[in-house]
Amino acid sequence: MLLGTHTPKLDDKGRVILPSKFRSDLGDGIVITRGQERCLYVFSSDEFERIHERIRETPLSNKQARDFLRMFLSGASAEKPDSQNRITIPSSLRTYAGLEKDLVVTGVGAHAEIWNADSWNAYAEGNESSYAELEQEVIPGLF
Repeated sequence: MLLGTHTPKLDDKGRVILPSKFRSDLGDGIVITRGQERCLYVFSSDEFERIHERIRETPLSNKQARDFLRMFLSGASAEKPDSQNRITIPSSLRTYAGLEKDLVVTGVGAHAEIWNADSWNAYAEGNESSYAELEQEVIPGLF
């Protein structure tokens, strides 16, 4: 399970070293794709395949599902860490997420997310109050 937040740097060639505890959970190969709120999702190859199987069951008659499929899958890029444990983030995905030198990588259970550091800070600041003040159950049976 991927947990925690880290602040690695993006190098000049668009590569980042994922935190070691994420690398062990993600395995040898990963898939990076567009996420919501202009972040990138990072899945192990196995987890991405599981999600892809579920997506394939979605009826193509649903326009919202088609739009999601197109954005999610068309941006997907399979990557393998190099000998120094760096992964390359394709240019199109760096542009989508507005990635610059300073990044935030956060574990979100079965996947990780890569954020532009300023975007993450704005997101976290904008959502901390609503999270702290939740009055109804968001995930049934959790608390």
